[in-house]
Amino acid sequence: MKQVPNILTLSNLFCGALAIIFILHAPEYIAEFNGREYTVTNPEPIYWASGLVVLAGIIDYFDGFVARLLKVASPLGRELDSLADVVTFGVVPGMILFRLLRSAYLRMPDVFDVSYINLAPALLVPCFAAYRLAVFNLDTRQSENFIGVPTPAVGFLVASFPLIMLNNSFNLAHWLENIWVLYAIIFALCYLMVSSHPMISLKFKNLGLKDNWPRFLLIALSIAVIPVLGFAAVPFIFIVYVGLSLLVPPKVAAA
Repeated sequence: MKQVPNILTLSNLFCGALAIIFILHAPEYIAEFNGREYTVTNPEPIYWASGLVVLAGIIDYFDGFVARLLKVASPLGRELDSLADVVTFGVVPGMILFRLLRSAYLRMPDVFDVSYINLAPALLVPCFAAYRLAVFNLDTRQSENFIGVPTPAVGFLVASFPLIMLNNSFNLAHWLENIWVLYAIIFALCYLMVSSHPMISLKFKNLGLKDNWPRFLLIALSIAVIPVLGFAAVPFIFIVYVGLSLLVPPKVAAA
């Protein structure tokens, strides 16, 4: 029974690895623009990658819950969880952003002058995610709430982008096709992951309203906006999550 949480954690990693395969093997075709040919990626496999990130996030939530339920939590499980998270919620979002940046540049007249240096900032996301997870493993203050935005939140946010573009909810696809918006998102996420701002977690030690009202408010808003906004609810919830954490900073344990 003690291996059940580790099997769940490895399932998280499996989903992340499979998502990478979908992103890497997104079929491409040749199109013509102003008399010149260029490569366009078929986005459908990236949608599957988004779904796998969501599935991995659900598994990631329950592996810790199961470990506590079975009373088999261990340092090994903690390290394994971080190793899985850096792939699923670090590398996969970085690759999605890399693809989005590439697609955004393909829409520009000087597309043939674009180098991989222009796309490299997307790879900062997995780097900062790895750093954030390493700090988390050593930081004893984050037992109840977080310091800095947790990597699964970043993973969910970025995974929503291809799905938002698929439906073009509220014309948000236009903004996700803008290179400067994408750069701003990348640098904002990198900063938030390693920032010193306390962030709310969804770990309930009790169900009292006094201690948990920000959590209840976040959950209630999430349930309310998802039917209305669809996939666009994810960025909205993320912004509310960060804003609520900054306005009502949760308590963190002493160092």
